[in-house]
This record gives sequence, C-alpha cells and structure tokens, in this order.
Amino acid sequence: MKFIKEQRIRFEHCDPAGIVFYPRYFEMLNGLMEDFFREVLDYPFENMHQDSGIPTVDIKTQFKSPAKLGDTISKSMYISKLGKTSCTYQYVFSLGDKTVLEGEGTIVFVSFENGGIQPKDWDKLRSKMEDYLAG
Repeated sequence: MKFIKEQRIRFEHCDPAGIVFYPRYFEMLNGLMEDFFREVLDYPFENMHQDSGIPTVDIKTQFKSPAKLGDTISKSMYISKLGKTSCTYQYVFSLGDKTVLEGEGTIVFVSFENGGIQPKDWDKLRSKMEDYLAG
C-alpha cells in the first residue's frame, strides 16, 4: 500500500523563475513523513520528539521534471525494507502522468533518553508500518 498526499506548489516553494527550488522538495518530503507518522502510525511528531526521533541517515533523489507555481503534485511513499530500528522507503512526486522526482530514503528510530542517541525498536509502530511494506 502507498501513502499519498497532494501538495499545492506555493510561492514559498519557488525560485524567481516560478519553478520549485530543489531543497524545498526535501521539506515537502519531510512533510509527507510527518503526515505518515500522524495519520497512519498515530504518532505525531509533537509526541515523538519528546524523547525520540527519526533522523534521515541516507537519501537518494533523481529530479525528473520541474513543478511550477500553482501546480498540485501527488506525493507518495511506501516502505521497501523494515529493519529492527531502521526503515527504507521509496518515494515519488508526480504531476499528472509525469514524474517530478523519485528516490529512496532511510530513517532510523532513535531514543534521546539519558542524554544520548540510541537506536530504538519500532515496537508498537511495526504492525502499522508493515501495511505499507512492499514485497
């Protein structure tokens, strides 16, 4: 199963030419992950970040086609590998039948307790995450 959200391209996302400035896509991707954790896993960032986090440890992106001010793109993601503490996901942003960008990211669930950063098991989140695991 894929998690899908729509994203309106706003002025704040664009460079002076009216196309999306590439770092804004990473902010949009983070928004997609934040929505996934809130809507699917019922673990919103404001709860998670009291003692945990999900830092990105790897990300690969291929930019295929521009998106412009006023466009509405579709952002989708699914999990391709679910480890004990890590999660690799695939993502695609599209505009109609055109791929705007696609890639793969890996996050690690960590605990910030006791002043350090330690990997943390997905535990209660795992069963909901498995619904979005391809394969």
